Amino acid sequence: MNTSRDMHGVLWRKSSYSNGGDHTCVEVADGFPGVLPVRDSKDPGGPVLIFTHAAWAAFITGMKGQVRT
Repeated sequence: MNTSRDMHGVLWRKSSYSNGGDHTCVEVADGFPGVLPVRDSKDPGGPVLIFTHAAWAAFITGMKGQVRT
């Protein structure tokens, strides 16, 4: 994971992994070869996490089946 890329002017979209609600969305940006920028939609000016595709897939796999409380 890397956080050093310039994310100024990036077009964000809600991730297909978000539950569709307005308050708990993960946003991703396309167009970055080999990596996937991810941010919290509630904090658009906040930090951006940059995952390799393999790391993002591992994260999603790890989250599947997690119980929300």
